[in-house]
Amino acid sequence: MDTANAQTTISTTAPAKPVMGAGSPAASLLSFAPFIAIMVLFYFLMVHPQSKEKKKREEMLGGIQRGDRVLTRGGIYGTVADIKEQVLILKISDNSKVEVDRGYVETVQKQS
Repeated sequence: MDTANAQTTISTTAPAKPVMGAGSPAASLLSFAPFIAIMVLFYFLMVHPQSKEKKKREEMLGGIQRGDRVLTRGGIYGTVADIKEQVLILKISDNSKVEVDRGYVETVQKQS
């Protein structure tokens, strides 16, 4: 019986592991720090360059004027003959004109 009491005494007197500030706000903030760092990194590597590229594209499409040479997503080269808000009328040969949505323009070469 002495050994049973000794084992019980040892197991009940063993120190519990201290919890490192489980209730403190600093500990909860530190637990989210890697997640926050990953989100910031994701923003600067993915979202920010994409928004810069979108802004640059919108400026390019907004600056299209008559006489500019454009390439459409479909691979058609043409010269802007007329502009109707979101629709460009492209002259692709002497007798051919095509209407193209402004969003389908891939590149613009300004007239010289």
